[in-house]
Amino acid sequence: MEPSEGALDPEVPQLGATARAMFDLPEDVTYMNCAFMGPIPVHALEAGLMGLARKARPWTIALDDFTVPVDQLRASFADLLGAPGDVDGVAITPSVSYGVSTAAANLHLSEGQVVVLLDQQFPSDVYGWERLANRHGGRLHHVARPADGDWTAAILAEIDRLGDRVEVVSTPPCHWIDGGAVDLVQVGEAARRVGAALAVDVCQSLGAEPFDVNAVRPDFVFGATYKWLCGPYSLGFLWAAPQHRSGEPIEHGWTGRANSHCLACLADYEDSYQPGSRRYDVGEVANFGLVPVALAALDMVRDWRPARTAAHARALTDKVAEGARALGLDVAPDGTRSPHIIGVRLGPTVDAESVGPLLAEEAVHVSVRGDAVRISAHGFNTADDVDRLLGALGKVLGRSR
Repeated sequence: MEPSEGALDPEVPQLGATARAMFDLPEDVTYMNCAFMGPIPVHALEAGLMGLARKARPWTIALDDFTVPVDQLRASFADLLGAPGDVDGVAITPSVSYGVSTAAANLHLSEGQVVVLLDQQFPSDVYGWERLANRHGGRLHHVARPADGDWTAAILAEIDRLGDRVEVVSTPPCHWIDGGAVDLVQVGEAARRVGAALAVDVCQSLGAEPFDVNAVRPDFVFGATYKWLCGPYSLGFLWAAPQHRSGEPIEHGWTGRANSHCLACLADYEDSYQPGSRRYDVGEVANFGLVPVALAALDMVRDWRPARTAAHARALTDKVAEGARALGLDVAPDGTRSPHIIGVRLGPTVDAESVGPLLAEEAVHVSVRGDAVRISAHGFNTADDVDRLLGALGKVLGRSR
């Protein structure tokens, strides 16, 4: 039985080998690299091809096709964020950076105030905040990587130290390099104590573990579909808290304005917007090729249930940790790791950049980030994947367990 699979329930899609069959993954390929890019399931690819085929016959596209699938996509994102039914909270974007830029355009920084970030945070989570800081005379403050791996304690200590100079805290639920976990509930509480806004990038976690906007209480959440949501590239989302849904969008397309459903009325220009966060939508939001792919893939991930996926992945990454230690390699302590991503540090004597291509020659696909081999497990991975990974890693390093 696959880790965490539990008693078979015909109403619940099973993880592991059963889930793997939904993808075009050859038997001899180990893919533990969703932190880089998740594979699109076969049925989602077919949905995208059907959408593109309709564009080849545009007379088959109706007015509702510009709105109904997009609102279905909003609903799927809202469900995964722990806010079922909150379609007004979700904007459709092309990327995380678009979401960061939108959030930064609607937050203010007084001179001398700071945006708190993690050390080595992903660039898309940095440049938009840097622009905000430069515009208002603020600055960025990067929390140093903690020696004990406890990002939560490190962030809380810096918020307490900086006090009311903190205007924005921008953090993911886990670090993109090695999966170091952040307790967003605690960080959110600390941010509110000093009057700071909380922005969360869930690109490396949504779909792979649960998220609850009501517990975290963020101001903005942004993400993309191409990783753990197994969707297409160039499609993402922004969720804005109710107090931020009447702000300034960074572009001004026609679909975000009131009465845009009336194509004959578009020259009757509107100052008012569609309800809620729709004003923040990217232009040409009704992408007839990408939206069907994302919808089908998100339905699958939701059916897997993020809590089950996280438990399944945790069993696999724990096995990776055990095997890595047996090879004389370092991993973060158990209590500081996210369930689905683990960084295996190779040490100063190993050329980390050479390891990735050598593993790929063994049909084992992971990423190397910094001095760590980043291994990421999703619902379609199995214990056999871990065995092949550890065997290949030992072969490449010339070590045995």
